[in-house]
Amino acid sequence: MGQKNKLAAFIALISLFFVWGFITVMNDILVNTFEGIFDLSATDRALVQMTFFGAFFIISLIYFLISSISGKDPINRIGYGNGMIISLIVTAIGCGGFYTAAEFNSYAAFLTALFVLATGVTLLQISANPYVAIIGKAETASSRLNLAQGFNSLGTTIGPIIGTILIYQVFSDGQQTIESVSKTYLLYGVVFIMMAIIVKLVKMPDFKNTSTIKPGLGVLKNRHLLFGIFAIFFYVGAEVSVGTWIVSFLKSDSIMGMSESKASYFLSYFWGGLMIGRLMASQALNKNIPAFKKYMGMTATAFGLFAFIYLATSIKMNNGAFSFEPLPFSEVYLYLIYIIISIFAFAISGSNSAKTLVIFSLINMALITTALLAEGEIAMWSILGAGLFFSIGWSNIFTLAIRNLGEYTSQASSLLVMAIVGGAALPWIQSHIIESYGIQTSFIIPILALAYLVFYGLNGYKVKGEERRLKDKG
Repeated sequence: MGQKNKLAAFIALISLFFVWGFITVMNDILVNTFEGIFDLSATDRALVQMTFFGAFFIISLIYFLISSISGKDPINRIGYGNGMIISLIVTAIGCGGFYTAAEFNSYAAFLTALFVLATGVTLLQISANPYVAIIGKAETASSRLNLAQGFNSLGTTIGPIIGTILIYQVFSDGQQTIESVSKTYLLYGVVFIMMAIIVKLVKMPDFKNTSTIKPGLGVLKNRHLLFGIFAIFFYVGAEVSVGTWIVSFLKSDSIMGMSESKASYFLSYFWGGLMIGRLMASQALNKNIPAFKKYMGMTATAFGLFAFIYLATSIKMNNGAFSFEPLPFSEVYLYLIYIIISIFAFAISGSNSAKTLVIFSLINMALITTALLAEGEIAMWSILGAGLFFSIGWSNIFTLAIRNLGEYTSQASSLLVMAIVGGAALPWIQSHIIESYGIQTSFIIPILALAYLVFYGLNGYKVKGEERRLKDKG
């Protein structure tokens, strides 16, 4: 494949990562929007994430079983490009289903449409993640995936802002309504159709592995993949748990006592932190960049993106008119401190994906513990700052888990995507703790999940026999 074709394909790819990040983060808006529309408990609201991420589990399991029984990988058969186009169309159909659900005025109907939408996103993940890994050199796969995930996080940063404006202002008169939700998602459906057309026009080059997968569960004999499946489960579960309940956390009187619409804006700091971290990681984990140039670039990236988030969250819409209402700089200094800490964390970790995972997970455990124990602005910025240190989780775990799998790569990808069901399970468990013990205590769930990531970065990622070889060398 020529470099020009690779570049065009990669640009199309990062656009896909952007749109699926955008649509995924909308779940955090829906959790709170549906509360006002349907008068739901915390456990009822958790069904949004259970439906969305439950689809990841069900669809990925079906994909895995098909490939295991037939010995043929579906993505290899139809090609990565065609897989992405089909995924985008299915996602668009799910978005359109929101309009039908509004006609029925039914929470169950909305959840059904959300399941269809999530089916498309699941297939998109199965197609796009390994494509990013194999489109270039193996040694820069983690860096490349972090760059793509950075654009995914750009979507999750902008999503809460645009979603809040569309639902609360453009399609309503300041209050969330069932019609404002349906019209917003109908618009998103049009965007996904347009993306499918773009991917078709770009004619993304296909990588096809002609090898036949042996029927059965042979792929699970790889310990680093098996442990990696659990790592994805706990990583996604922890990240989604925090993101899901941030608005409720900030609304709590013991924290900030914010209104729902104001608290929704602050989601951009959490998800924006993932964008900052991932785009820094795309440089930090690239061994081909000289050290001085690398850290200068990372610093410029971090503070440039912070300025973007700061300015973007200052844009408000009141009574149909836009206004610029920036936070006093004195209120965001803690977030800047966390950015500086993340830069030093990258410096300590070097270009080692496993070491970076350990250090970032330990820092995140400390931040979320602070949010659990503290009050006011310290608790608020600690939970928002956690996004910076969740940033490298997905890409580092994914690339560590699919190492040396050859013909099993796409099949392994489906298992890793299946493990995204952690995003359904952990917020649901957390919802029960919220109802019994309160919002702050519930954050013990992501803390425990992060402890497993520390294990994976220390030992679980090692390929079978790697420990013995390293010992023999010593």
